[in-house]
Amino acid sequence: MVMMRWVRPLVGLAVVSGVLLGCASIQNAPVNLPGSSEILAERLPLSFANRGGKDDVIVGLSFSGGGTRAAAFSFGVLQELERIPVRGAQEPMIDKIDFISGVSGGSVTAAYYGLKRRAALADFREKFLMRNAEEGLQTSLSLGTFSRALAGGINDSTGFPRWLDANLFDGATFGQLRPDGRPQVWINASDIYSRTPFVFSPVTFRAMCSDLSQYPLSNAVAASAAVPVAFAPVVIQTFPGKCQDPLPPWVARASDNPNAPPLLSRFARALTRYHDGSMPFIKLLDGGLVDNFGVSGFTIARLTSDTPYGPFSPAQAVKVRRLMFLVVDAAAGGGGADWIHTVEGPRGVDLVRAAADTAIDASVAGSFTAFNATMTDWLGSLIRWRCGLSAAERARYGAPANWNCRDVKFFIGRVGFDQLPRERAAELERVPTRFQLPPEQVDSVIAAGRDALRANPTFRSFASNL
Repeated sequence: MVMMRWVRPLVGLAVVSGVLLGCASIQNAPVNLPGSSEILAERLPLSFANRGGKDDVIVGLSFSGGGTRAAAFSFGVLQELERIPVRGAQEPMIDKIDFISGVSGGSVTAAYYGLKRRAALADFREKFLMRNAEEGLQTSLSLGTFSRALAGGINDSTGFPRWLDANLFDGATFGQLRPDGRPQVWINASDIYSRTPFVFSPVTFRAMCSDLSQYPLSNAVAASAAVPVAFAPVVIQTFPGKCQDPLPPWVARASDNPNAPPLLSRFARALTRYHDGSMPFIKLLDGGLVDNFGVSGFTIARLTSDTPYGPFSPAQAVKVRRLMFLVVDAAAGGGGADWIHTVEGPRGVDLVRAAADTAIDASVAGSFTAFNATMTDWLGSLIRWRCGLSAAERARYGAPANWNCRDVKFFIGRVGFDQLPRERAAELERVPTRFQLPPEQVDSVIAAGRDALRANPTFRSFASNL
């Protein structure tokens, strides 16, 4: 009898949930298109070498997740880069940016800057940061939204992209990012079946025989920001057999090598599933679930290279003198939960949120540590290769007469709230990670981005070494 007392309510809840699920319908039709071998052959690979060896200075930025808070913080960093001139040159530092990677809120800034470049600084605040990007979305779990949450997500994959196109991107696609110029933009989501990063890059789309150039920026950003439960997964379709190109050789090597780095082997196995038809549909959620810093794509780009200088071209590897890569980190820290003071909890939405935050925070340290180690190893290999070149090879790759093979430095760092005074950092941490903030909070976070970059030791050291 005691057991029956709690079994009956559970049965009743199951019946109600079944009825609600029967009424709910989440429509997430894929919007990516197939591409022929001829079309895909024109697309550039996931490579630093595409920058063409135009400069001896390389700058890469990665914008973390964190809603409008992250978008505003990264925007402040871009503002400061526009203000600071390159030593010995008339151009501002912002013109040196070669790569931007974005996750969730940071992907909005990355995509819009990639599309508009410096013109984005004139209107991004008014067009996005000061707007309510949640209008038209249902952002809380209630009796009215419970059935949609159980069906896969309170919001489908149409509402947020529609808002982004109406207010920011105007239907722009990856093909409008001008892949032959600065900067190259990577938007990051999470493949929740393969448990790997999903980088919106030509390499990934070629594996599925799909044309990245026709994919809407708004949909990629929405996938990058699709928080579990609040959003249903964004769906990407694979088109096996629509193109004849084989996968790159490194995919088979990484898949079959038990000693390959786990990040690389998982990514390789995912690409294989995209290509061979065993995974007809890819389901994407918030990029922060596997890499909230958005640096995995860069780590993979180096790990897949079979040369000491890759993913640079030989000419770029000879010319480069200074490389800086900064992670712009507006992610939430721990704390702020009331349930740590009671035996009960967390429950319901708090439990889901805590689980997602745990996954995101756990991914941060690992992804940045792997990235930093990979870049350090790359620098050593690059110097050894440069110093081993013959006179003929140096001439072929464009080395000047007074060229110093050891004159190359990498500056790898992070710009975060915690690098500001403690009281100010605590205030910034209290800013919600959603897509609607009061104007005073937006401006406070923008100013923090400017100040944090200006005081950042990695950036200061890089600027003084130019």
